[in-house]
Amino acid sequence: MKNFYLLLSGLIFFVIAANSQTKVNQNRLEARIFDLAKFGIQENGETERVAFSDADIEARKWVIGELEKMGLKTSIDFAGNIIGIREGKKSGLKPISFGSHIDRVPNGGNYDGCVGSMAALEIIQTLNENNIKTRHPIELIIFSNEEGGVMGSRAMSGHLSEKAFEVVNTTGYTMGEGIMRLGGDTTKISAVKREKGDMTAFLELHIEQGEILDKENLDIGIVEGIVGLKWWDVEFTGFANHAGTTPMDARQDALLAAAKFIVTVNETVNSFDGSQVATVGRISAEPGAPNVIPGKVVTSLEIRDLSADVIEKVYQAIKQKGEEIAKTSDVQIEFRPLDTTAAPALTDVSIQEEIKKSTEKLGLTTNKMPSGAGHDAQDMATIAPTGMIFVPSKDGISHSPKEFTSAEDMANGANVLLNTILNLDKKLD
Repeated sequence: MKNFYLLLSGLIFFVIAANSQTKVNQNRLEARIFDLAKFGIQENGETERVAFSDADIEARKWVIGELEKMGLKTSIDFAGNIIGIREGKKSGLKPISFGSHIDRVPNGGNYDGCVGSMAALEIIQTLNENNIKTRHPIELIIFSNEEGGVMGSRAMSGHLSEKAFEVVNTTGYTMGEGIMRLGGDTTKISAVKREKGDMTAFLELHIEQGEILDKENLDIGIVEGIVGLKWWDVEFTGFANHAGTTPMDARQDALLAAAKFIVTVNETVNSFDGSQVATVGRISAEPGAPNVIPGKVVTSLEIRDLSADVIEKVYQAIKQKGEEIAKTSDVQIEFRPLDTTAAPALTDVSIQEEIKKSTEKLGLTTNKMPSGAGHDAQDMATIAPTGMIFVPSKDGISHSPKEFTSAEDMANGANVLLNTILNLDKKLD
């Protein structure tokens, strides 16, 4: 009986502790998601809001208006990032920063990036309503053009080159023109760069965009790191010849070699322990006629993992297999690295622990996991201790109008983020 009362008292304490945590308004958070979705709404009820579009600009104006109503000092930096500052009560401390993005991929959904951004607004309003004054300044960031190359966060980390200004997105505007449309200034882009120590910490809340949390019925994902990636063009050169008159044993078929290579990529990456992935997502064959043996084929190769060493090991194994295939197929093979390398970004271990503590105090289930997709947090991790929180994506769907995260899951993530910020505010200087 004594053990029973001890167990009961422990349970009561756990429930009280969970309920004592400061919490956001779930209904208001969901309403903001729906309000944001109105910017770019189409006749079919779906939303289009690619960076630099009129819908993007109107949505940004709405966000700025919301921040100003909450009393934040709001501005647009030279890269087009929206910055909102809530002053802290102790002078000399660097801000705790957090946020995400509101631009979308073409034919995307209402939750990717938007959950983290609208949760950030909700957190500010919750702090105001509860008269909570943090020691540190709180900096809310809505990053510009995340989907088109993490433009705003790359500029903030000092990694956005002038060459990127020439890239055109689906609006028809170049990145340089887009920055100007958003209220930035390409001639002053270097002033956006933050140095290490300019932020106390950075946190981002995001939907998982995968199925792990949903499939395993977990509330929160604690992101251990964001995978790095490397791309290559892999070119096979054989000999184009007549498809009717060239015997099968006399062919130098570049496409046949490429087909064997694609299968080998899948087999090779699966031969390694771990969660690394490799993909061939594009293939082109020349001359591209049904009655001509392909003489030249170019495929893509992408490899992702949390470890740069693992990426290199997988690549070398794939390269060796590819060269063996080329030799037995009597064709030439060339691997050409592309300028799309993103280094793996590990999140801060101490911030991971704070996220875990906040999750447990709220009575939520959690698991540590990598992010297979790129995020603004990837660049921020190069200049500040960074943490990232995932909430479930229904059926693992993302970058689709069918993308969905429940109001409860969004609020869970926002509550974890809010309480992690408050805990870090007390501990960090």
